[in-house]
Amino acid sequence: MAVKILISRRIPKEKEEEILPLLIELRSLAVSQPGYISGETLRNIRDPEDYVVISTWHSTKDWDSWVGSALRSSIQEKIDSILGEKTSYKIYLHG
Repeated sequence: MAVKILISRRIPKEKEEEILPLLIELRSLAVSQPGYISGETLRNIRDPEDYVVISTWHSTKDWDSWVGSALRSSIQEKIDSILGEKTSYKIYLHG
């Protein structure tokens, strides 16, 4: 059964220019990963520093392979270092 991954980050306006290219890079790499279905990035209208990425995968195994990959981990470490906090992940069954 497919899973949805909710990825939450707070991105201050002054860090957007540095962070957004990294998020685009993650997305462009994710689309070629086994089990990737789709993804979208949402920005809260009332709280513009609040970002949520919704990523859909065929299985938790597919997601775990991607999230644990060295390539993704190195980009994610850059993001967390710039933001000064860990990114939050939640995994949900779809359907």
